[in-house]
Amino acid sequence: MTRTIQQLRTDARLIFDAGIASVDPVAAVQKTVTRQGDFLSVAGEVYDLRQYAHVYVIGAGKAGATMAQGLENVLQDRLTAGAVTVKYDHVAPVTTVTLHEAGHPIPDAAGVRGAEAMMHFAQQAGENDLVFCLLSGGGSALSPAPSAGITLEEKQQFTSLLLACGASIDEINTLRKHLSRLKGGQLARLVAPARLITLVLSDVVGDRLDVIASGPTVPDASTFTDCREIVARYRLMDQLPPSIRSHLQRGCAGQLPETPKAGEPMFDRCQTVLIGSNRIALQAAAQQARDLGYPPLVLSSSIQGEAREIARVHAAMAHEIRQSGLPMSPPVCVLAGGETTVTLLGQGKGGRNQEFALAAAMDIDGLEGVVILSGGTDGTDGPTDAAGAVADGATARRAQALGLNPEEVIQRSDSYSFFNALDDLLFTGPTGTNVMDIYILLVG
Repeated sequence: MTRTIQQLRTDARLIFDAGIASVDPVAAVQKTVTRQGDFLSVAGEVYDLRQYAHVYVIGAGKAGATMAQGLENVLQDRLTAGAVTVKYDHVAPVTTVTLHEAGHPIPDAAGVRGAEAMMHFAQQAGENDLVFCLLSGGGSALSPAPSAGITLEEKQQFTSLLLACGASIDEINTLRKHLSRLKGGQLARLVAPARLITLVLSDVVGDRLDVIASGPTVPDASTFTDCREIVARYRLMDQLPPSIRSHLQRGCAGQLPETPKAGEPMFDRCQTVLIGSNRIALQAAAQQARDLGYPPLVLSSSIQGEAREIARVHAAMAHEIRQSGLPMSPPVCVLAGGETTVTLLGQGKGGRNQEFALAAAMDIDGLEGVVILSGGTDGTDGPTDAAGAVADGATARRAQALGLNPEEVIQRSDSYSFFNALDDLLFTGPTGTNVMDIYILLVG
C-alpha cells in the first residue's frame, strides 16, 4: 500500500514518540531501584536501610527532576533531603528533593548555586549515610563548580568557544573535568566515606560512564595532557581566558592534582548503574515501526560527525532504497541514534537536528515517498524550543516558493527560521528524558 506523505510524517512522529516513552526516567528508576520494607535493591545489589542514618539525593541533568520523582516514589519516608539541578523549565513534581533550575548549554550563576547545594550534601554525608547521585544529559553544564581562580564568566566564554568550534562531547567533557571541583570523579571524593549509588541516563555515544555528565562519580582516565592536545587541535590556545590557559599549563606541569583514577579507595563504596540509553530508545522505535507496517533497519546508536554529512548519508540511503530496493524494499524504516556536531558558519538560529533535516531536505529534493525526521530526545535542539525538524522530497521546493534558499540558509546556520517558515519544526516540549538524538528515515 502506497502511503501519502502526510501518513509518513504522522508515522515518523509516532515512531519518535515511542522511542522517547521507552526511556521515561520515572519508570527506568523504579525498574532499577525497588524496596521491600527496610531492604533496597539496586540492580540486584541489596542495601539494608537500617544501616544508614540519612539518605540524600544529589545530581544534575535535564532528566534530573523526573529521575528524582521516581526515586522519591521508591524511598518515600526514608529520604532525608537532596538537591538536583535541572535545565530551566525541566521541572517535575517532587516533595523532598529541592530542584535548582539553571542554564544549559552555557552554565550560569544559578548552576553554580545548584552545584554548591550538591556539594553541601556530599560533604555533609558521613560513613553511615547513603547518597544517591542522579546524572543525565546536560549534567556537565548544569553543575558548574569552577576550579580555584577561574570565574563563571570565563567558563561561559570557554564553553561557547568549544561549542562553536565543533568539538565532540567527549572532548568538551575532558576539558570540563579539569576545570572543575566536581567532575571527573571529584564528586565521589567529596561524598566519601559515605556509600554512593549513581543512577545514569546516558546521553553519550557508547554510554561511557566517565563521559556522561563528565563522570563526577567514576574514575577519570583523561589527563591535563589530553586537555592540551584538544585545545591545540582546535587552535584555541590564544582565545582562552588567561586564567584557564594558566590552569591547564600548571596542570600539565604537574603543579595541580589530577582527577581521581581507577583503583583509588574512594570508589570501593560506589555503585554505578546505567538505567537508560539511546539503544533502548531505538529498540522501542523499531518495534513501533514494525507495528505500523515498516520493517525496521537499525543502523547504529553511535552516530557521530558533522550533522550535514551524516544527513547526506541518510539521504543517499533514501535514494538507494527508492531506486533499487537495497538494503531493503519499501516500506521500510531506517533508524539511527547518536549525537552529531555542528560547526557554526553564521549567526543564525538552529540546532544539530534542524541542520540534519535541512541538509537531508536538500539531498532528497524531488524524491517521492520519503520522510526524514531528526529529533533530540530531550525535546530541545540546541538553543531553541524545538526538538528538531521533519523534511520530505518537497521541502526544498516549498521553501524556494517562500523565497528561502536552502543553501544560503545552511551557510547562515539558520535552520530554525527555515523550518519555522514551513511549519515543519518538531515540538515536544521538555520530555523529562535525554538519550541523545533519534534519526528516522521512512520510505513508503
